[in-house]
Amino acid sequence: MKRIVVAVLLAALCQIAVWKVATITVTPPDVGGAIASLSFSPFRPGENPEDGDKVSLDRLDHSLEVLSHVTHNIRLYASRGGLELVPQEARKFNLNVAVAAWLSGDKEEDRAEIERAIKLANTNWNVRAIYVGNEALLREEVTPDELVAYIREVKSRVSVPVTTGEVWHVWAKYPQLVREVDFISSHFLPYWEGVPANQAVKVAFDRYDQLRKMFPGKKVTIGEFGWPSQGYNFKAADTGPAVQAEVIRAFLREARQRNADYNIIEAFDQPWKVNEGSVGAYWGMFDANGVLKFSLEGPVKVDYRIVAVMAGVIGVLLSWIGLRRRNPTLPHAILYSLAANGFAAGIALAAYYPFTNYMNFGTVIMWFTGTLLVIPLAIMTLAKVNEISEVLLGRDPLRLIKTDAVRDPALPWPMVSIHVPAYKEQPEMLKHTLDTCAALNYPNFEVLVIMNNTTDAFYWRPVADHCAVLNEKIGREAFKFCYLPKVKGFKAGAMTLAYPMTDARAEIIAVIDADYAVDSDWLHELVPAFDDPKIALVQAPQDHRDGDENLLKTMMNWEYAGFFDIGMVQRNEDNAIVAHGTMLMLRRTAFDQVGGWSTDTIVEDTELGLRLFEAGWDATYTNKRYGWGLLPDTFKAFKVQRHRWAYGAVQIIKKHWRHMLPKSDTLNSKQKAQFVSGWVYWLSDALGVAVAILNLIWVPVIVFVGMVLPMMALTVPILTSFVVNVLHVVLLYRKRVKAAVPEIAGAAIAAMSLQLAVSDAVLTGVVKDNLAFARTEKGGAAGKGKTPKAKLTDSPVFWETTLGIALLCAAGLLYFSNQFHITEQNVFAATVAVQAIPFLSATVMRFIEKRLLQKKAKAAAASAA
Repeated sequence: MKRIVVAVLLAALCQIAVWKVATITVTPPDVGGAIASLSFSPFRPGENPEDGDKVSLDRLDHSLEVLSHVTHNIRLYASRGGLELVPQEARKFNLNVAVAAWLSGDKEEDRAEIERAIKLANTNWNVRAIYVGNEALLREEVTPDELVAYIREVKSRVSVPVTTGEVWHVWAKYPQLVREVDFISSHFLPYWEGVPANQAVKVAFDRYDQLRKMFPGKKVTIGEFGWPSQGYNFKAADTGPAVQAEVIRAFLREARQRNADYNIIEAFDQPWKVNEGSVGAYWGMFDANGVLKFSLEGPVKVDYRIVAVMAGVIGVLLSWIGLRRRNPTLPHAILYSLAANGFAAGIALAAYYPFTNYMNFGTVIMWFTGTLLVIPLAIMTLAKVNEISEVLLGRDPLRLIKTDAVRDPALPWPMVSIHVPAYKEQPEMLKHTLDTCAALNYPNFEVLVIMNNTTDAFYWRPVADHCAVLNEKIGREAFKFCYLPKVKGFKAGAMTLAYPMTDARAEIIAVIDADYAVDSDWLHELVPAFDDPKIALVQAPQDHRDGDENLLKTMMNWEYAGFFDIGMVQRNEDNAIVAHGTMLMLRRTAFDQVGGWSTDTIVEDTELGLRLFEAGWDATYTNKRYGWGLLPDTFKAFKVQRHRWAYGAVQIIKKHWRHMLPKSDTLNSKQKAQFVSGWVYWLSDALGVAVAILNLIWVPVIVFVGMVLPMMALTVPILTSFVVNVLHVVLLYRKRVKAAVPEIAGAAIAAMSLQLAVSDAVLTGVVKDNLAFARTEKGGAAGKGKTPKAKLTDSPVFWETTLGIALLCAAGLLYFSNQFHITEQNVFAATVAVQAIPFLSATVMRFIEKRLLQKKAKAAAASAA
């Protein structure tokens, strides 16, 4: 407990230190006093002038009163939506106003706007200028000649100066426009030019000086200058509260030193400006609620206290939950706690996002779905970090069976009944299995061959005859052939029906698959584990004797090895192993107590093991190999087998989930944690596919509609999870499986290639019960039936390849369309590309298989010739 407390505290201190370092304090120039002018638009979250929303009189008065403390002049952009009331209300606060007519190209509305602006200028003494349009030429909504005509008309009808607002290069392009206005109101927005923040003021005034030289004698004013406090970067231009404060205050100092006329865009944040990208809403010096973002004098500090507190609390909880029921070493506890705090920071940032951003429909969808998915992703990733820490930095396993222990010679050897279920198995393969059983170095055993649902004599007759031969060879009736031509309940149903044939003297039931060749010392070395009366289940690993047959099977074999040398060893430490239907031994009394095999799942072995744990029995495991079976014949068979296992896991969840609840006492907390985390690994593949498909839908919306990008707090965890998975495989395979790098790479590809198959199994298990048992083709059984003409979609990797290519295309679309070098977009592109890897791993497996088939066909043709 002390080690856990120390680790949690150390990690929490690191969390505090990181947020402390992230705190930004800048000291831009002091610029006390009034700001010359501010762009004014008083719309709040949920209001949009483009939808016809109007500002109330009370809102205007409140907003104007706020501005009266920092400026004496405001600039408008339209004369509707309640803004036509601004001049009269501004007089209450001694504010001068530059009114405006918004030009959109709609002749009727443009005419109405001009008339309203003229009326405001002629009826309010505090109107000091009138803008005819704002960047209307830049948006190409009016022609230069049309704009000139409007300006001439307005000048003839008002007594105040008249101009229009345009970016600096538009003024340079249309000198005829300069001749018509009373003064040039030029917009200098270095952010939209991708200028770094530390060069923004210099670049703006360089453009300003350029215009003054081009048009001597004409007054040039800075109609807009500003910098966003939030949003994506634009090329080299970064955003942020501290950045905005530095740029604005540096600009104000330079403008005052030059005695330049200027207007800052803008007074208040405008959440409705989604058409201006992620930064559009954040140009205000005040936020949308009227709170000043930064002072004009003294240091400006940006800290993350609230997020830091949230991250600290979440980090402590994740660390405590992950470690409290373990007995970790200090290094193990520290590494896990640090990882937990890292993910806690991401979760806190994601959770706090709505409180620091203006949300619209798109951002709500992005935030809700992203946060909903990142939490289980964090839990699954932390489970792998915990396993990495435990294996590399924790204690050596203590519960593995000690096969070299000396057994009391006075103890009798209990009788073992070995059950070998078989369904349409290749006779020669099954006969070899029985031969290895006959060679067992054990004094007291029988073998019950359970041939079920196999009416073709080609399969069962040679096996039945071979049992008779073996009995004659060993001189006793040890091999029993049980023929069940028609059985319901699949493998479990057959074994249940054959169970009465088990010798009454048998105290232990052993189960092996029909393809397993067993070591002669299997029973001799593992039966002593049952001398402990609490042990009901003894499990040895699965292994395969054809793993060196070709590259495809080598990759499969190493993939299997990882679970039996890493996962099973760790689960055994918590007395929570997964029972497998081969190399399995059971105490008969315990087996009978829990009701034997269950036929309501297609993973009767795993389900039985869980029932034994729930009944209070213990299990034990050895990672020493005592049996070698055959690998699936094809990649399709590999997928079918894993599909069955994953579907069975969902069946078990449905049947046993109540035993995982805190109030249930049938399992201890460590066992619950192991079984739940094991189920979560199955579910994670389904989650990964769901996220990939969601991203395929989201990418075109981002690129072609301009919808918001997922924030980094949602995309970085996906990349982090991928890195952790890679480290998990590499480090633990090197440590426990003793695999070389090529073998590790092959195992990783084989494991990832199954993601879609597992996902399909999970979804099927959720919506459908009683899926038929799918037999795994082994021992050359594949392809022996009639093969119909194949279609493209019949390929075992059609959907994986389709999704993988689609994700790569989506990633490429994001990356190559990112002309403004937005960091979030590149990170999202990397995330989408990473999501393609599991799907394309299946394509790689199929490619290897096809190459092997081609070589085999060529060899057969050469042999025939």
